[in-house]
Amino acid sequence: MNKDIASIRSDYHKMSLDPKRIDPDPIVQFKTWLDQALESKVEEPTAMTLSTVSDKGHPTSRVVLLKALEHGAFIFYSNYLSTKGRQLKSNPGGALTFFWPELERQVNITGVVENTSSEISDSYFASRPRRYQLGAWASHQSQELPTRFTLLKKYLSLKLKYLNSTIPRPPYWGGFMLTPNSIEFWQGRPSRLHDRILYRRNNHNQWTIQRLSP
Repeated sequence: MNKDIASIRSDYHKMSLDPKRIDPDPIVQFKTWLDQALESKVEEPTAMTLSTVSDKGHPTSRVVLLKALEHGAFIFYSNYLSTKGRQLKSNPGGALTFFWPELERQVNITGVVENTSSEISDSYFASRPRRYQLGAWASHQSQELPTRFTLLKKYLSLKLKYLNSTIPRPPYWGGFMLTPNSIEFWQGRPSRLHDRILYRRNNHNQWTIQRLSP
């Protein structure tokens, strides 16, 4: 490593986050920020780090894409037999992190994850490009793969199989929906005195708002 990474730092100064000027509903506030990220042409604005925990307490994180925000839930799709799928089946608690460096913003979300309905999964799968549909069938996600040729051979075999027909959704592939119990909005500020606003769902299913120390 040629560069001293300990010396890499940036000072944030673009915007601020005032509790008096945010929406009382964190989902509305998130949609506002997401719209601004889209308008600002942020690189991969829907990319989010999904963190899950195994039944032995071992955490795992990976980047997935937000595909919908409906009825207050964050929806993404994947293989139910993958590491994330198996961990969420045994421990449905999950966390999401969005990071938009161009806007000096971050959103951290925690909640409970469950599978979407088959109808929602079928509808989304049908909307995907055929090559993505074939990829979902070809890949036994998270399982050991002997060679890349093995994967490509399976893909080409499936491509021939479904050459003139509709590709059905694999039974082991579908949607997940995270219903949040907390959402934290982070806005970078100068001198590391960042703005942090936390929404937390209380026992009456209402949102409380508080400012956190950076």
